[in-house]
Amino acid sequence: MCKPPALASIVLTCTDFDRPRPAQPSNPTPEGPLSRFALIKAVLGPIMRLMFRTRVEGAEKIPATGPVILAGNHLTFIDSMILPLVCDRQVFFIGKDEYVTGKGFKGRLMAWFFTGVGMVPVDRDGGRGGVAALMTGRRILDEGRIFGIYPEGTRSPDGRLYRGRTGIARLTLMTGAPVVPFAMIGTDKLQPGGSGLPHPGRVTVRFGEPMEFSRYDGMDRDRYVLRAVTDSVMTEVMRLSGQEYVDMYATKAKAA
Repeated sequence: MCKPPALASIVLTCTDFDRPRPAQPSNPTPEGPLSRFALIKAVLGPIMRLMFRTRVEGAEKIPATGPVILAGNHLTFIDSMILPLVCDRQVFFIGKDEYVTGKGFKGRLMAWFFTGVGMVPVDRDGGRGGVAALMTGRRILDEGRIFGIYPEGTRSPDGRLYRGRTGIARLTLMTGAPVVPFAMIGTDKLQPGGSGLPHPGRVTVRFGEPMEFSRYDGMDRDRYVLRAVTDSVMTEVMRLSGQEYVDMYATKAKAA
């Protein structure tokens, strides 16, 4: 296994992020017992545990209150279905807007599920897709909630862990939210290729210790700091997942 390099030159910028941050609520509105998220979790949670024999390790490491960034690997489509159902707090995350714009019964069911578990649809095509995703993540964190992110930016094409994009670093440095790394293990075996219905099997979701980067306060525009923070997070994800690390972006590997 190789370790991510310490430095690189990628940097994401957004002038909207220079606006003053609103005060973070000390106690954001909790999900009620009859909320759609609670209903989905109550119904699908037991089914998921039965079908995937889900083993969760370290969930107690997720802070019980305040803004948190969950950052992990991305192997297949069902990662985004499993993660929200294994956390006590609701996890909000960015998803393709096509997940909520489908037609017919299947399309409406997908929209009901994904928006219910915390997906925020964003049009990620075009030049401003990444900016919109980061702005949405910052808003969620400023509300004192949990934001889930896959730093690789897309699913792994071959089960290996690819270089993280620096949006994760910008979010933690701008908001002060701790990063809790996590690893999905085994989901690619249940849904090879990322499409079609998954088959039963064993899935492990492993969470690591919270990481904080207050020592870099005010340095969210320093490209070397952004890369160092991102690589620190990816090193923890690699340790948790046991994946081989590839020092290139997954999108480039897919295009090759």
